[in-house]
Amino acid sequence: MEPDGNPLYEKLSSDMFPHRPDPPELSCVSMKSDRSIDHPPKLSGHSRKSRPEPSCVSMKSDRSMDHPPKLNGHTDLGLRPDPPELSCVSMKSDPSIDHPPKLSGDSDLGLRQNLPESSCVSKKSEQSVDALHNFSGHIWGQSDLGLSHDPAEPLKTFRSNLKKKFECLCEGTARQGNPTLLNEIYTELYITESESGEINNEHEVRQIETQSRRAATEDTPIKCSDIFRPLPGQDKAIRTVLTKGVAGIGKTVSVQKFILDWAEGKENQDIQLIFPLPFREINLMKDKTLSLLNVMHIFFPETNEMKPFNDEYKVLFIFDGLDECRLPLNFDSNETLQDVTKETSVDMLLMNLIVGNLLPSALIWITSRPAAADLVPSECIHRVTEVRGFNDPQKEEYFRKRISDQSLANRIISHLKPSRSLFIMCHILVFCSISATVLEKMMSEAESGEIPKTLTQMYTHFLIIQTNIKHEKGYEKNVKDEDMIPKLGNLAFKQLVKGNLIFYEEDLRECGIDETEASVYSGLCTQIFREELGLYHGKVFCFVHLSIQEHLAALYVLLSFLLDKKDVLNEKLSSKHAHEFTCHTISDLHQRAVDKALQSKNGHLDLFLRFLLGLSLESNQMLLKGLLTHIINISYKEEKTIEYIKTRIRMNRSPEKSINLFHCLKELGDQSLVSEVQKYLSSGGLSRARLSSTQWPAVVFVLLTSEQLDQFDLSKYISREQNQNHMTPDKLLLKLLPVIEASRSAEFYNCGVTDEGCAALSSALRSNSSQLRELNLSVNNAKDAGVKLISDALKDPHCKLEKLRLRDCGLTDEGCSALSSALRSNSSQLRELDLSVNEVGDSGVKLITDALKDPRCKLEILRLYKCGVTAEGFAALSSALRSNSSQLRELDLSVNTIEDAGVKLLSEALKDPHCKLEKLRLRYCGVTAEGCAALRSALRSKSSQLRELDLSGNNVGDAGVKLLSALKNNPRYKLETLE
Repeated sequence: MEPDGNPLYEKLSSDMFPHRPDPPELSCVSMKSDRSIDHPPKLSGHSRKSRPEPSCVSMKSDRSMDHPPKLNGHTDLGLRPDPPELSCVSMKSDPSIDHPPKLSGDSDLGLRQNLPESSCVSKKSEQSVDALHNFSGHIWGQSDLGLSHDPAEPLKTFRSNLKKKFECLCEGTARQGNPTLLNEIYTELYITESESGEINNEHEVRQIETQSRRAATEDTPIKCSDIFRPLPGQDKAIRTVLTKGVAGIGKTVSVQKFILDWAEGKENQDIQLIFPLPFREINLMKDKTLSLLNVMHIFFPETNEMKPFNDEYKVLFIFDGLDECRLPLNFDSNETLQDVTKETSVDMLLMNLIVGNLLPSALIWITSRPAAADLVPSECIHRVTEVRGFNDPQKEEYFRKRISDQSLANRIISHLKPSRSLFIMCHILVFCSISATVLEKMMSEAESGEIPKTLTQMYTHFLIIQTNIKHEKGYEKNVKDEDMIPKLGNLAFKQLVKGNLIFYEEDLRECGIDETEASVYSGLCTQIFREELGLYHGKVFCFVHLSIQEHLAALYVLLSFLLDKKDVLNEKLSSKHAHEFTCHTISDLHQRAVDKALQSKNGHLDLFLRFLLGLSLESNQMLLKGLLTHIINISYKEEKTIEYIKTRIRMNRSPEKSINLFHCLKELGDQSLVSEVQKYLSSGGLSRARLSSTQWPAVVFVLLTSEQLDQFDLSKYISREQNQNHMTPDKLLLKLLPVIEASRSAEFYNCGVTDEGCAALSSALRSNSSQLRELNLSVNNAKDAGVKLISDALKDPHCKLEKLRLRDCGLTDEGCSALSSALRSNSSQLRELDLSVNEVGDSGVKLITDALKDPRCKLEILRLYKCGVTAEGFAALSSALRSNSSQLRELDLSVNTIEDAGVKLLSEALKDPHCKLEKLRLRYCGVTAEGCAALRSALRSKSSQLRELDLSGNNVGDAGVKLLSALKNNPRYKLETLE
């Protein structure tokens, strides 16, 4: 958030805090957001006159979709090395991405310079300001907060200013008269509680695909306004929250919505002050010595008239964009700061705030992309949440809010849904924004050409639309597209190779671009830095989103080869043998790019490769001819590249990399492998087919990109004919492991899985992308060895398994020992366990009951049908049921030698107030009327919770039936089902 017009930079260049009148406030916080991507500014290239500006929050946020600089040292288009220090002040937020502007002419994504404040408040919002003032007076009118005059005034001003900054989304100069209110277009994002703030170095495109599958799971969603409230059943105080999510997913728009709801008096009214402090702004103070009070006065001038850290205030600090932090956050430092007036380095202020030494009662909210999530120690974080973006219904809601013509919105949705690769990408706001911009324009025009069906087509049309904004406005400066676009592509590629998402005027000059030229193309390369900022005299530029940069970089690589016969990929090779790999044809260039992408450990070239291949098609080059008149027709035959990719699919063992290669084939227009597999799947003939080493990865790709990925059933792919598949069930399981990981339920009933397959399943369960909640391994040869492997996975914090069925798996007490250990671990989420038809015996049951007594055990359903349990085992179960730690609600002991002695033991447990058992099955257990008498006594007990009782197959006789039937009129009788 901008310190709009406050004395921030004047203070930073002097030793004192001279009082001066507040200059006009900049009410459009560029919070540089991925949203701005939608309708970039139409900067004209000459300086603007001062004029009113809407109080929009451009919030360019998670912007750099790629990883934060220097998180691990990779330089090959991977993790960025530290770029020159970012001296920008934008909150960099996802949100603006949320409601992309309409492309109606000129727009302005960047921060305006020295503009007087203009409320972006429509008539209805003016009314809300009046309401806000009334509300503020009510809240603070009765409190003495130590203010120098009316205590309510500065607080009302503070709220009002935040409301003005965050209530609107920047829609560009064409719409300044009618700004878009956030509340009108806000679509609730899917936010859940996450296990940890662990690092994830994968390219975020891969993470997006994983997240799109996760969004359909049944995790409890958290509303953004409830970020500091415990979930039902949780008993913990939440002071510090870390919210993570990939670039463009909506982290900063969540921050914006939280602040707006607070400022309007709707939510979190127990908080008196909210201080949004984006890391981009904090970076400006990197080398300064300040007190926390100084910082507040600089960023929030209204606090000069109040005592913001008075004990009567409950305050919230929001630190947006941890991945952009340039401060040396060394939490091992032992410098403790508790005085808000004591001056120290800004990083020390920040760390002491987060740790809780400074203002321990203050709430802290930090947002970050996944790769930087572990920069703050986990012990300092009380809750980790994850913004997962839009699930499928929310995607549709977004387009219907974004596009006023509902008929057109429905047509756009109908176009996107069948194309899974496009619809999956709509999981993030930035791609929804791009898609809305392109498809709204194209579908509104009578003759707009073929509607985009691939990523390359979508981004190419977006490029064309953005550059046409310039032509519609009629700029006087003669900046030719055919000169400028290659220059921007050069900039994009060079900075991508260096790992930079932020660049400076000297970087532009290196590519032959002057600042005025760049402003003309600010829809693609937007200035995000205000000239008045005095600390860093240059300006900072970045592409609106990494995906835009990757598209332009790919275009530059292709144009360099076609027009200049230059192989820029070869120039960037670090190998001293680079000259040996000169490309002579387009196919050679493609092969080099494919190989480089496969060599990347975390997929940082995945999207770049898709764009490079797609742009090579004649159809996409024809689109670009309107911009690049000198582009030449090439006699490129894509068959050679297609065959090379298929060869690499056969050779490659990484499912993630194979999946991207299939995306590449789609960009090239080749769906042959996918079509073959889809025919097998739709006809049910896959189990009889003899699939090749190329077709099996195609099966994985098709299943992973299918609309519904809920239950996986291995039996569909196993042939019952001898040697039909030329692979064992275990090997087949391994081939399809990525699909198993992504499924919620996996069915392996009677599939011939052994401990070898269990090893693969154990790996899948421990994967941080695993979605498995239910696993059925019944009637397989898992045995104790396999069960031990599964038990090890249950202890892993990534394992989310809740139901495990091991019926008839050759399990003994040895396997029960491993399961008992797993059930007692902190990480186990298991709630249902079926051990039926195994030689568990009394010794195995005792091991399981030991776990039931442990407070960490979450087991609610236990099935021990035909497990050789006798009265000795029932004594152990009875003891466990009486434990106050036991969560068991359902118990099946059918076909065991219980007899009346065992029933009496269980009946005593049912009378215990700690016993939570609701369902009990005792079929074929040798129970007689004597046992019924014991059960009758238990059912009359006020402590009994039993709702269902199954005694079928026992010789209870008429006497036993009468004993139990006579209870129906007893007021303590809770039984609903008796068999």
